Amino acid sequence: MTATRDRARPAVTWTPPLDSEALSHLLTKIHAWEAYDGEALLDDVATVLDEVIPEEEHVEDLAERLRSHLQRLVHIAVAAETERDEQTARVIEQARAVRAKALPGDPRKAVGHLRRLGWTVNELMERLVATRCLKEAA
Repeated sequence: MTATRDRARPAVTWTPPLDSEALSHLLTKIHAWEAYDGEALLDDVATVLDEVIPEEEHVEDLAERLRSHLQRLVHIAVAAETERDEQTARVIEQARAVRAKALPGDPRKAVGHLRRLGWTVNELMERLVATRCLKEAA
């Protein structure tokens, strides 16, 4: 028979790692998160870089989607610490700059801006493939 111990052990008080405000903020971020979709990215880039100019009614939506692609790619690059690579760092800065610019009201300038967004998305994706952060999308 084994002897039992009557001594009480003090329990360590557990404290949650985040308070309710921080958890709420984290939950909001999780709900807003969208997975990387390489096919959608390539479709959007092809649409804006094609010889056929996108219809004016689609320009704003395309610009928003390209900005989202850029943001997602920049997050991937920063998380993988690829900004240490000079070429990638240059493209990241270019992506941040073009993403921050507002879509011009003039239709011809808006198409030019769309094409700069598309070109930058494509260039950053290629850098991430070259640095093995992404597999080739297609």
